[in-house]
Amino acid sequence: MSQSVVLEVFSDYVCPWCYLASARVARLKQEHGVKVELVHFPLHPETPPEGKSLQELFAGRGYDIPKLQAQMRARMQAEGLPYGDRKMTYNSRLAQELGKWADTQPGGEAIHDALFRAYFVEGRNIGDADVLVQIAESVGLPGAEARQVLAERTFKAAVDADWQKSHEYGVTGVPTFVAAGRGVVGAQPYEVLEQLVEEATRP
Repeated sequence: MSQSVVLEVFSDYVCPWCYLASARVARLKQEHGVKVELVHFPLHPETPPEGKSLQELFAGRGYDIPKLQAQMRARMQAEGLPYGDRKMTYNSRLAQELGKWADTQPGGEAIHDALFRAYFVEGRNIGDADVLVQIAESVGLPGAEARQVLAERTFKAAVDADWQKSHEYGVTGVPTFVAAGRGVVGAQPYEVLEQLVEEATRP
């Protein structure tokens, strides 16, 4: 019944809660045949190309970063997701453009999980074009074409449109899930997302 449901997922590759939710979204697709449309969101667009330490990112907020990392690792493990000990955040804009391109390629959907894992498990700089080309190749996408897409910013307008949609929808945090005009915010339990999908099938 829910096979015709389109679930818009507003997300950013540098958002840990988005990575956590990705396992639940994958389950929704498997169990309910939901069509997922990823909408890229600018979580930290001001991050410089060389990245920024988590200490700098969260400076002045009083966060115990090692404690937060341990708590997040436990949440990830509960979902069967690996989680590393990253010290940096990186600019995700080019990764989003790569993701948009990958969605136009056969088998390209695998890039999204690969980008999450490169960032959260391996601590790689997903703002670096060379790193992104390697990630594309790791999921079977043509590296030369990926490099061209990044160099020419072929999908810049597509990501700009996603950022604009986020603004128009009033999205201020990710992940945000929207189906048939209804939405929920945050890494909600699977049952909440399932209910959202079921409600989307009703008149």
